[in-house]
Amino acid sequence: MTASSAAAASVRGLAARIDAALPQTQCTRCGYPDCAAYADAIARGAADINRCPPGGAEGVARLAALTGRAPLPLDPQCGAEAPRGLAVIDEMACIGCTLCIKACPTDAILGTHKRMHTVIEIHCTGCELCIPVCPVDCIAMENATGHDTGWAAWSATQAGQARQRYHVHRLRTATDEPRIPAASAPASAPTRAGTAPGIRSGHAEAQEAAAAAPAAGADPSPEDRRAAIAAALARARERRGGGPH
Repeated sequence: MTASSAAAASVRGLAARIDAALPQTQCTRCGYPDCAAYADAIARGAADINRCPPGGAEGVARLAALTGRAPLPLDPQCGAEAPRGLAVIDEMACIGCTLCIKACPTDAILGTHKRMHTVIEIHCTGCELCIPVCPVDCIAMENATGHDTGWAAWSATQAGQARQRYHVHRLRTATDEPRIPAASAPASAPTRAGTAPGIRSGHAEAQEAAAAAPAAGADPSPEDRRAAIAAALARARERRGGGPH
């Protein structure tokens, strides 16, 4: 084994250990497509160890012990340590667009096209990726762990199950493309500083959500999807008494 191949093997081994120490929520708050990509960046020295809000301060300490680096406060650009959230769908407002199903990294949402969706609570990691894709703002996050945060709100068993479900999700969708662009620098990380741990509503526009939806053989055309979502939005506004916008 050459020196370069030995070094590469060492990095791969460290990346695997780091990945095993992450909470596996696949939330992308670190600025990378998933926990494994973040672990690889840390192992290569391309990312700091303080970019995982779900792991909290204890998570940073674990990564510091694995890498030999000094512990750091959580990077506020990535968010704050908070209780774990649980996604809850307002089934009366759900239009069955399936966008949240495609966004969920652990397949924790059940439903089908034009039928209401529901969250399987035990499989929800609180990643919040379903919220911005919802065109009718019918998904909210509820506090699932009280005052417990970080690893006090999440277990190694849950992390292992979440990682397994994410792997199955990747196989099922038959794609290796990231759900967000991979970060080449920390500046591209999503900013979630100041986010309250309570209920949050989505903010994506219907047209953008429809255009961003992955195409599937059984799905309607983008034009039909946009028209259906626009009509559903109009109906939702009428139900809420907001009138046309």
